[in-house]
Amino acid sequence: MSHPLTDPVHRFFIPVMGTGFTIDTPLRVARYGISSVVSLVDDVLIEQIRHKVAETAGRAYDAIGPKDEDARARRITAYLDLMNDLVQEQMDRLRTSAFTAGSEITRYFEMLPPSPLRNLYERMLEVRDPERRAELQQALRDRIRPGGIDVNIMTKLDRAKVARGEEPAADSSDAMAALRGYARSKLTSSVVLSAGLNRKLYGYLREFADFLPGPDGTMAKRIVLKVSDYRSARIQGTLLAKLGLWVSEYRIESGLNCGGHAFGGAGTLMGPILEDFRQEREALTGSLRKVWCTGLEKIGRTAPENLPEFRVTVQGGIGTAEENELLQENYEVDGMGWASPFLLVPEVVNIDAEHLAKLSHAGEDDIQLSKASPLGVPFWSLKESSSETTRRERIAEGKPGSACPKGYLVANTEFTQVPICTASRAYQRRKLEELESQNLSEAERRDATDQIMAKACICHDLAGAATSPLGIDPDAQTAVCCGPNTAYFSRVARLREMVDHIYGRIQLPLADSRPHMFLKELSLHVDRLSEELARKRAGLPTPGMPDPAKVRDELAAGIAHYRTLAAERFEQGKTGFRRRLAALGKELEGLKP
Repeated sequence: MSHPLTDPVHRFFIPVMGTGFTIDTPLRVARYGISSVVSLVDDVLIEQIRHKVAETAGRAYDAIGPKDEDARARRITAYLDLMNDLVQEQMDRLRTSAFTAGSEITRYFEMLPPSPLRNLYERMLEVRDPERRAELQQALRDRIRPGGIDVNIMTKLDRAKVARGEEPAADSSDAMAALRGYARSKLTSSVVLSAGLNRKLYGYLREFADFLPGPDGTMAKRIVLKVSDYRSARIQGTLLAKLGLWVSEYRIESGLNCGGHAFGGAGTLMGPILEDFRQEREALTGSLRKVWCTGLEKIGRTAPENLPEFRVTVQGGIGTAEENELLQENYEVDGMGWASPFLLVPEVVNIDAEHLAKLSHAGEDDIQLSKASPLGVPFWSLKESSSETTRRERIAEGKPGSACPKGYLVANTEFTQVPICTASRAYQRRKLEELESQNLSEAERRDATDQIMAKACICHDLAGAATSPLGIDPDAQTAVCCGPNTAYFSRVARLREMVDHIYGRIQLPLADSRPHMFLKELSLHVDRLSEELARKRAGLPTPGMPDPAKVRDELAAGIAHYRTLAAERFEQGKTGFRRRLAALGKELEGLKP
């Protein structure tokens, strides 16, 4: 039988969305073979959800207090183990359910993509002989597999908790505690490491046997790296291989056409990045295997006879079955992540009625690339979320900033010895006072003030997606980290409908204005370059701005790649694609660094 981690039931997956949106999504979709990703940032939320889930399932719940020994790791382990047990129970019930209209087992097979397993199911439906039909049904039951209960760790969110008068333990940081909590769980799944390289965390991985190969070469827990391009994958993959750790999947995310934090990079576009992976995949596999085998020898382990492969997956802005198919067929991608469209599927994610309605009516102007994140990285968000409206109300009342109830993003020491968050009242009050003493033009002062007060308490407010509708914290202010693709979906859908849309069996209504995902990403980069150049001309700061000439060259190379792609691969919509591509090319030519 194929392995659920290397050969999943579905070729799409549901990526992590905020901290609250997908916190219990595996309990909603894993029994249908669909993999999803849970954030491990917020152990307070995780403990609250564990209590709620245990109560609903009639399970015993023993609280783990914030001051209990190794509380963060233990909370994460306890919740992941609970989800694992409940999903296994769901699978047991599903396997024994009858093949009748609307039953769980029927839903499982009817949502499958075209595949040998789907063919076997359809053959069973045509059989009239009772004995033969029963045999085929048993064969189908034997081949049912759950989707992955995968987890995400943002490697840069690595706050060290320091007790008064004590040195922090070497493995007590947030990221390392989260990894420890996952590694000690019962799960056989994947950890998705995102937001950059963390050498200490990478070294810590090999302290857990589940990340190392067994005698048959399989690993109980896989490492997935979220990367921005091929170069990043090669560098980080090699670093981990030297430690005897194999990266089983490189998950490429669009730098700008995504939800939440947008790591825009220097203008390299999705198509050329995927083409690099397609062309270099075989060479990279061979190179990494050699380094990995040597790395295993250094830690006293023998490489297995069956050397591993890695998967290449992609996410960010996918919205149609045609785009899904293009990624799979032209770039030989192994899996596709669909995120923001699932925010309109309340059967799958946590979202209250108010924000669901706002998302379903949202247009392009209602979703902004904001400065809300205290990390200092651009952040896609819904303008009229309760988090954003509350932030603006505080400013209007002369009380900018927020309380800091969780502190996961505390990092600033400009004014204090103990780090504080740039979204906090304590920081913004001091920073605005400092601004008054600086010799700035009116435009510079207004811009600096806006930059300071734009920060929101997202580590607390992103949990509101779950804590508000579940009644844990009814007054929570919810931040919605939707990507720009959300603007083109308007209909609240069921899980089955969204799955059928992904596979092209139905077409959910999309706005006529929706461009191809590649063109949307390109236009976002052109807009970003235009805005940064305008700021530069106005004498306003452009921190983190990449070399404009390099960005223009990368975007021009991307346009050339898409021109060739349209000529060779597109059958429908080629004329409109090329026309829009040409318009963006002219717009780019007009941007002079």
